Amino acid sequence: MFLGIDIGTSSVKAALIDESGRQVEVSQADLPISRPKPLWSEQNPSDWWTATNMAVAKLDVNRRHGVKAIGLSGQMHGATLLDKSLAPLRPAILWNDGRSFEECRELQEATPEFVSKGGNLVMPGFTAPKLEWVRRHEPQVFEKIHAVLLPKDYVRLRMTGDLASDMSDSSGTLWMDVENRKWCDELLAACGLSEANMPKLYEGHEVTGVLRQEAAEAWGMQRVPVVAGGGDNAAGAVGVGVIDEGEALLSLGTSGVIFVAGNTFRSNPGSAAHAFCHALPDRWHLMSVMLSAASCLDWAVKLTGTSDAGELVRRAQTEARLGGPEHFLPYLSGERTPHNNPHASGVLFGLGHDSGPAQIGQAVLEGVAFGMADGFNALVESGVDVHSISVIGGGAQSTYWGRILSAVLDCPMVYRDGAATGPAYGAARLARFAALGGDVEEMFEAPEVLQIVEPKDSDQDKLAPKYEKFGTLYRMLKESF
Repeated sequence: MFLGIDIGTSSVKAALIDESGRQVEVSQADLPISRPKPLWSEQNPSDWWTATNMAVAKLDVNRRHGVKAIGLSGQMHGATLLDKSLAPLRPAILWNDGRSFEECRELQEATPEFVSKGGNLVMPGFTAPKLEWVRRHEPQVFEKIHAVLLPKDYVRLRMTGDLASDMSDSSGTLWMDVENRKWCDELLAACGLSEANMPKLYEGHEVTGVLRQEAAEAWGMQRVPVVAGGGDNAAGAVGVGVIDEGEALLSLGTSGVIFVAGNTFRSNPGSAAHAFCHALPDRWHLMSVMLSAASCLDWAVKLTGTSDAGELVRRAQTEARLGGPEHFLPYLSGERTPHNNPHASGVLFGLGHDSGPAQIGQAVLEGVAFGMADGFNALVESGVDVHSISVIGGGAQSTYWGRILSAVLDCPMVYRDGAATGPAYGAARLARFAALGGDVEEMFEAPEVLQIVEPKDSDQDKLAPKYEKFGTLYRMLKESF
């Protein structure tokens, strides 16, 4: 058995796969999020460790006994600040935290190498401006910083005692020379840091340490190797076999991502696309990110008093219609690609007396799809050539949403076995590769196709004018946010 652990935003997931790569069991434990001020989003690192233990404990104990290696994945960009004793100095500042927009502007102006060497714009979601915010607003914390870790790498520290990370997740700090896959002294210095504050970098399948004795005993395992793993999207891509030039995935988790793999480094910072390392050697990826995707559906569930997301989607499919008058701008946490606007807000527009839960649910499904299309267009402008997209994440359970997405993006949506598990499955695959070796193409072969949703001309006719109005609404409201 091989174990993959994903430190998500709303939960920790654990997935077990066997030597053939077949997923045999999945568990999860929920995580709380704190939003103490507008634009802020934080979590306590101790909660990640508690939830990790809970998720692993839910797995069958006999299967746990057979685990041979562990892989990690996690939410990207979270600034986890540790003192010399490796204890957290404050709550971690998460990827969807927008407080550092002023620091972004100043870093970008003072250090243009963030684009020329790092290949990315400085945006509030990334780690670097979070540290600059701490240096300015919490200097007593900043001066005590010994190490900066990403969320999954804090869990690694608790598991193995090692300060280590992988190329894909660390790309999202903005402190890497992404093309050459190493820390960049110049970019670290811009934030008052050095490589001494950073974990050692590994490729995703490389072993970073061994499970501590106390953790091994608690989890019912041997002291097995722990591999570097990947950021959640790179690990999700590994899980569905998106590793070669032009292969793509769409992730419908808390955030929404379109990820296109490549065999060379390319960037398009002008459209706020992200250019990062992949979780496998000599591979990179280009990515668009919207900060609220499936989380918009969760928000709509609470707004409408519907029992759960599945019920809201069912009602939208049966009671509403494509291209109705209700519009939704999905910017509940600001937006990255292509707007790079932390102040953007969610908007419901066009409501009438007949606008009920089903119609609002439909507007949300469409609004997220339109936001995805904005990001996809930014990637296409970079020269990528995508013919189909594999869907992963919790939202991958809804093929009706896939129907909307396929129409708006004008691209088939491919649903594969294990796709809903996403990054945890990919992390387990990296652990399997570390233990067994073999040919990369074979070990990371795309899982079985369960369904392909093709775009329908009739759906596109209904949604095209609505997408155009979606863009008009954003441009009209931009200065009012």
